[in-house]
Amino acid sequence: MFDKIWLSPPHMSGKELKYINDAYETNWIAPLGPNVDNFENDIQNYSGSNHCAALSSGTAALHLALVLSDVQPGDYVICQSLTFSASANPIAYLGATPIFIDSEIESWNMSPELLERAIKDALDGKLVSPQTGRRLTAGKPKAIIPVHMYGMPANLDALVEIADRYDIPIIEDAAESLGSTYKGKSTGVYGEMGILSFNGNKIITTSGGGALISEDKLIIEQAKNLATQARDDAPHYQHSRIGYNYRMSNILAGIGRGQMEVLPQRVQERRAINQWYRSFLQDVDGITFLSEPDSDYYSNFWLTAITIDPTIVGISREDIRLCLSRDNIESRPLWKPMHLQPIFNDAPYYGVGVSDRLFELGLCLPSGSNLSEEDKDRIGQALKRTIDGL
Repeated sequence: MFDKIWLSPPHMSGKELKYINDAYETNWIAPLGPNVDNFENDIQNYSGSNHCAALSSGTAALHLALVLSDVQPGDYVICQSLTFSASANPIAYLGATPIFIDSEIESWNMSPELLERAIKDALDGKLVSPQTGRRLTAGKPKAIIPVHMYGMPANLDALVEIADRYDIPIIEDAAESLGSTYKGKSTGVYGEMGILSFNGNKIITTSGGGALISEDKLIIEQAKNLATQARDDAPHYQHSRIGYNYRMSNILAGIGRGQMEVLPQRVQERRAINQWYRSFLQDVDGITFLSEPDSDYYSNFWLTAITIDPTIVGISREDIRLCLSRDNIESRPLWKPMHLQPIFNDAPYYGVGVSDRLFELGLCLPSGSNLSEEDKDRIGQALKRTIDGL
């Protein structure tokens, strides 16, 4: 049996060891330290954001962003439906209710049209439970969470215009889109806050980790305080609000510093893999790619995502996934939309079936920046066997 080809494995450069060894030799093993400070500076310089807090995960960053947006039990927060559950779970942590929004077909991300419809209904008290049909008491949502799914920027101009008009802060879930830009600016800097993830499967990794970025210095200062158990400025341990243990360790930040040095290269490698798939599958009718809608969008193509129309191709998404799996090659269906998840089955949802259809037909292909030519040959042969029906 061949070694497994993973969907998106870590890709170490060797540069990480210097910073890890520095932490070891100087005994900066506990959380915080010079690597954390410098990693935050690296993120700021790369993204163009003025302020950054390095944290234990992207989920922690989103949780803090919602806390800092004063989300309380009974409040509503608008969230993209086609996403990983970590985009929505922190809403539930705070006892709030998500309002899920379907995707637009162009970017596969939050539909501006449906976003505005949801805001109007919330303000007019017209939200309805999909399970019971009962009218829900709402009011102005506390935040909007668009997601730059698989590295593709959302339609930020339209989303920001709507958010500004209704005075609702945007928290950009840029967990998958480090290295992506919209109109030349990094994703994550268009909203009041942006969250990043450095989980082991992301375009760069700190093993586990994340960050919160913002143009507002006070927001990041408050985030850092909350992330270190919200200790008051006193010589003894005193706490006036609930805090969290969310700061990144100095060791993991050292990995991140080495990874940041090769981030531009990793973006180019992921984009090259995406282009290889497009060339390989260009003659197959019924297979479409998640693509940049126009020149305003620049995706890191963290994952190459396709849809397979079985009425045209003659095979399904599952046929391809299972064929790859038999050859020890990992692929994965697109995210199951949040409005279809059992845990959120009573949350309001605004949709026209786009994310449902994408989930039914969509597949993420192996996209690691360390794919070898031999790996691509194996993937190509497995795809060809399936598509040709051999």
